[in-house]
Amino acid sequence: MQSTTLGQKSYSKGKIKMSDNMEALYQERMKRYVAAMRNEKPDRIPIRPFAAEFAAAYAGYTIQQVTHDMDLAFAAVRKLAADFDWDAIVGNMVYVWTGLVDAVGTKYYRIPGIDAPPDSAFQYLEPPDEENAYMRADEYDLLIEDPTGFLANVWMPRVNKNVPTSGEPITYRNNLAWLKGGMGMLTYFNKFGEQNRRLRTESGTVGAISGCLKSPFDIIADKLRGFVPLCMDIYRQPDKVKKAVEALMPHMMFNALAGADPDKNVPISIWMHRGCVPFLSPEQFEEFYWPSLKEITMEIHRQGWQILYYAEGNWNGNLKYFAELPDRSIIFHVDRSDVFEVHKLLGHKFCLSGGIPNELLTFGTTDEVKEYCKKVIDEVAGDGGYILDASAIMQDDPKVENVKAMTDFTREYGVY
Repeated sequence: MQSTTLGQKSYSKGKIKMSDNMEALYQERMKRYVAAMRNEKPDRIPIRPFAAEFAAAYAGYTIQQVTHDMDLAFAAVRKLAADFDWDAIVGNMVYVWTGLVDAVGTKYYRIPGIDAPPDSAFQYLEPPDEENAYMRADEYDLLIEDPTGFLANVWMPRVNKNVPTSGEPITYRNNLAWLKGGMGMLTYFNKFGEQNRRLRTESGTVGAISGCLKSPFDIIADKLRGFVPLCMDIYRQPDKVKKAVEALMPHMMFNALAGADPDKNVPISIWMHRGCVPFLSPEQFEEFYWPSLKEITMEIHRQGWQILYYAEGNWNGNLKYFAELPDRSIIFHVDRSDVFEVHKLLGHKFCLSGGIPNELLTFGTTDEVKEYCKKVIDEVAGDGGYILDASAIMQDDPKVENVKAMTDFTREYGVY
């Protein structure tokens, strides 16, 4: 194959010839993926799209089918990985399985085919106001004193149709909700080990992430107070908010490390969304969001893992804070941020991923997709430390031909 240096005007000719041996192919891809994440220069740019409902649409399933039947969701991802020949992929991005939601009795999801149209993605139902918040304004002390006890005794009855409020009679539905919920969770998450094995042996594909982290502030905003009530709290009782965030830190750390890659190759992921403008000003981010996230990140880095900062939204106003982190401690995923500005401010410290707009993949032409990919590769990926991906998780809107154009162009042009 005639390769070309990144940043040059010419295209590579032909496709990269891969080994027929799946294990050799897997090791080749793992080496490439890890090198890029360490902000180094691999043989070529790794391709690692985060595909959710797009996998279902490509495989010929409805969104309702892959939400209700997790085996179909996993099968769709395997087909996508094999057909597109990507370096890495997440085992399943349609992470709400109806069986688990129904077993527990959870009320804060809207499920396709049940209480949402069958061709729509699942939706998370955030507490709409103070009256319906899953944690009341005067309950911070309960959470701070015993987060686990608060979730079990106060939060669960409010988000679950089967669990009675503390003091009410225990019912068989309560007992079955806890029993079936535990069994359902084990059933679902144990599928990922088998999925990663099959991706490795059937298509030589690397599992993109292992372990999941959330910012303590996002937990309070999403699952406890709701974002609007929490915004009131940061003015009315800011010290309580800070103490609650601190109280959740050990639990978030445990959750992240419990599922982390024992070989410390694949990163822990964090989905970041409520810390950027317009949700919080940079000053509020610095006061309420960043201290806990920074401390957790520093400790995980000290123990030898990287974190994929999947920064949903526009984080340009927060980039100076991320620059405080140690070199190579994170991979920064670019969604609505300006990928070229992110590269200027963070590219010397961290690997970047993403930056290919989802709206371009949905509404653009194949030529426009290739042109934009070329611009990102030329200006961001020249020294390595870049992973090709769409800006945000791909639902069912991107055109197949555009995703193929993004993939094929990067495979051919993105050679060092």
